[in-house]
Amino acid sequence: MADRTAPACSPSPADSYLEKRTLRRGSAGPLLLTGLGVAYVVSGDYSGWNFGLAHGGFGGLAAAAALMGVMYTCMVFALAELAAILPTAGGGYGFARRALGPWGGFLTGTAILIEYVLAPAAISIFIGDYVASLHLFGLTSGWPVYLACFAVFIGIHLWGVGEALRFSFVVTGIAVAALLVFAAGAFTHFDAGRLNDIPVDHSALGASSWLPFGVLGIWAAFPFGMWFFLGVEGVPLAAEETKDPARTLPKAMATSMGILLLLALLTFVAAGGAGGADAIKDAGNPLVTALQPDGHATALSRIVNYAGLAGLVASFFSLIYAGSRQLFALSRAGYLPRFLSLTSRRKAPWLGLLVPGTLGFALAAATGDGARMLNVAVFGATISYALMSLSHIVLRRREPGLARPYRTPGGTATSTVAFVLACSALVATFLVDVTAAFIALGVYAVAAAYFGFYSRHRLVANAPEEEFAALAAAEAELE
Repeated sequence: MADRTAPACSPSPADSYLEKRTLRRGSAGPLLLTGLGVAYVVSGDYSGWNFGLAHGGFGGLAAAAALMGVMYTCMVFALAELAAILPTAGGGYGFARRALGPWGGFLTGTAILIEYVLAPAAISIFIGDYVASLHLFGLTSGWPVYLACFAVFIGIHLWGVGEALRFSFVVTGIAVAALLVFAAGAFTHFDAGRLNDIPVDHSALGASSWLPFGVLGIWAAFPFGMWFFLGVEGVPLAAEETKDPARTLPKAMATSMGILLLLALLTFVAAGGAGGADAIKDAGNPLVTALQPDGHATALSRIVNYAGLAGLVASFFSLIYAGSRQLFALSRAGYLPRFLSLTSRRKAPWLGLLVPGTLGFALAAATGDGARMLNVAVFGATISYALMSLSHIVLRRREPGLARPYRTPGGTATSTVAFVLACSALVATFLVDVTAAFIALGVYAVAAAYFGFYSRHRLVANAPEEEFAALAAAEAELE
């Protein structure tokens, strides 16, 4: 029966309930987790970031990417500490649940879910565009590609997490190797004068050749600077399937972030200097455009073109994984319908994979608007970043004696930087796509109504994240 004096949690028999909702433990080591962190993001190096040039120019996007790199680095260090404290599949939801209560946990988890459900749908559209541009399989319509992506890659996930992560690691390795090859080839044609060749809008405040759209262009380019790193925060979602998570997760998160920073720098500078900022600012495939300024394909541009497809597959595949684990954790704890957390005999959350996959395919096939869906995903991501960073600050101040196997360098100063930049990025999404922001807010409102009127009265007390929060409440009462 629910406890009416606290967050209403109705305990279920632990053995019967949780036994049907368990993941395969010990499937991921530090190498596979590092690959997972890079896989979430690598498609963003191949396309998407360049649209920020149309908002900020090379200098504006460079400043935006640098600031977003600082935000993600600070946030990753903060999340590494939180993941070592609470290594469960809930990730950000679990951290916020302990620090900010049930509403904070739900809002954080929902924001993460928006990101990880919408982003794969958008990427499936981009994969369809790549397949069409490469004239593969003779396809002229995108929906068969969307269907094949969801069906085949969800099938691999259902096979087992170890097999899925190894597949992701191989495809990610191909995509990363191709980025290095691209940079080496592009730098042979590098011309610094091409970096600032976008015409200057002299009516903009502080406009110059480096900031052709003025100082405000830096802020408007924030969401595109995020594309070099968007998704890396999902590594803690693999905690329950990790060997020695308290030690492995912080190491893997820091390593993957370091790799992503290097790839972002090489890709951004090489593409701009080889192809010219003005030429690539609207390109759907900026790296290929940078390598063939005259429009004629070369051996290197063909390699990068096919590798771009590999990068999209790697991110699509890993984001499906992340979304299924966040949905699994939220439903296991009763925030969402509990049946969504049921796992198969191979310990895969099969409904947590199939339901978002079906929704993602339907959205992709019905709209075909990948850019809009990515903007909605970015909006959800920025909300979760602010709430997760705030959770680190609150736990550090409220529970300084909490056992912390890993401690964030710089403490709350680090997470405060992440919080401020995340709030700035959230506001910047309105400068880029107001419609996407309001779509995300609409989804949020429906989810909040479901939680407020129904599921918050039916939380599962023995779910790991709820037990962790209940322990904190009990300790506070004793004190």
